[in-house]
Amino acid sequence: GHFTWEKYLKETCAIPAPAHCFKQSYTPPANEFKISMKLEAQDPRNTTSTCIATVVGLTGARLRLRLDGSDNKNDFWRLVDSAEIQPIGNCEKNGGMLQPPLGFRLNASSWPMFLLKTLNGAEMAPVRIFHKEPPSPSQNFFKTGMKLEAVDRKNPHFICPATIGEVRGSEVLITFDGWRGAFDYWCRYDSRDIFPVGWCSLTGDNLQPPGTKVVIPKSPLPASEVNSEKPSMHSSTKTVLGHQQGQRRRKTGKKRGRTTKALIHHPMPTPSKSVEPLKFPRKRGPKPGSKRKPRTLLNPAPTSPTTSTPEPDTSTVPQDAATIPSSAMQAPTVCIYLNKNGSTGPHLDKKKVQQLPDHFGPARASVVLQQAVQACIDCAYHQKTVFSFLKQGHGGEVISAVFDREQHTLNLPAVNSITYVLRFLEKLCHNLRSDNLFGNQPFTQNSHMQRSHEYDHDRYLPGRSWGGGGVVGTPGAPCLNP
Repeated sequence: GHFTWEKYLKETCAIPAPAHCFKQSYTPPANEFKISMKLEAQDPRNTTSTCIATVVGLTGARLRLRLDGSDNKNDFWRLVDSAEIQPIGNCEKNGGMLQPPLGFRLNASSWPMFLLKTLNGAEMAPVRIFHKEPPSPSQNFFKTGMKLEAVDRKNPHFICPATIGEVRGSEVLITFDGWRGAFDYWCRYDSRDIFPVGWCSLTGDNLQPPGTKVVIPKSPLPASEVNSEKPSMHSSTKTVLGHQQGQRRRKTGKKRGRTTKALIHHPMPTPSKSVEPLKFPRKRGPKPGSKRKPRTLLNPAPTSPTTSTPEPDTSTVPQDAATIPSSAMQAPTVCIYLNKNGSTGPHLDKKKVQQLPDHFGPARASVVLQQAVQACIDCAYHQKTVFSFLKQGHGGEVISAVFDREQHTLNLPAVNSITYVLRFLEKLCHNLRSDNLFGNQPFTQNSHMQRSHEYDHDRYLPGRSWGGGGVVGTPGAPCLNP
């Protein structure tokens, strides 16, 4: 029931778009950025302005960025090898000036002081972790029906299987497999939002499975449509793409269930019925414009859970001219640190734990709890095991797991205290036999000798206000199964 490109390309009798069609590196760039690092970025709503941005999320080779002085409704995503992001100081070196973002929430006269306070003591992204942007293809090589991976622009933290629905000059129509046309969009052939088949498997990003309306064609592609070029990614993805030539000879008589016309023969997407090769429990496609459920992970590589964490809308929060709209402008925030030198126990994959960020937050306590618990699920050998130690809470964030070929979700309790978060995680980790995995202070090489549950009051980072207050809702023990 798990989605794999190899199986999917066979079933749809489709071909992947070759790598030379894309403005992407043949070897995806390493993402060495960390949450809270600062850099310079073009304001996506005013591309003549260069602004200060903060990394608020990581996934695969992409960064979720927030312009300092803006709100969380204007976050945007950039690849780590985008020319639109640069190290701090690059603008000044080239004779430019850093500008406030469009819709700067304070008085314009306060910008110089705001900039000074924002950069004072901040962690700057080092020059070495930026990458040179790859060149654009010499022309539009895409053909209708080719498969690829594409960012869902309505839910930009998702990358999904997609098909070239139509080619028109320098533009291509991106249609998402198994979803109605509400998510489709036109883009240039050298867009940085489209990737070759196999991209997510190389970057560790989470490729969403196709929707439930997957179309299986009656017959394979005609010979004239099959590109004789090599598969779209380098040799490490040859197992995914190695059936490109053999797809033409696939016998379709052995397919189960009904078959309908192939999507690739229609330049414009049309709603259609199909067999359901992925066997997901939902039988109906989503309504146009409806939001998708959280990612369905298939052998996921863990990424920062901030990429899909809902946040309170800060766009209408009134601002005093002397304040900085960062963590201080929201509810009290906490920060939980991960002990990568500690014991991960028999249920968590140590290699996946090593790929997690060093800390979760600073953010609201409920959000940090969700990030830490979701990280445990993502790193588990069997997600069902971690899920079995949890029970339904009330008012908190949602976590999800995939097992028994279904996606399961659960609400955590609502909290606003670092003490409660630590107690909850301590009990969960005790059940997982991975004690001392989380703490409220940065871990050093020797800190695994400490006991993380020895806290009788909240401890905060120097000079910061990371939380406080009691538990929201019913006090008492964390919401875990015994």
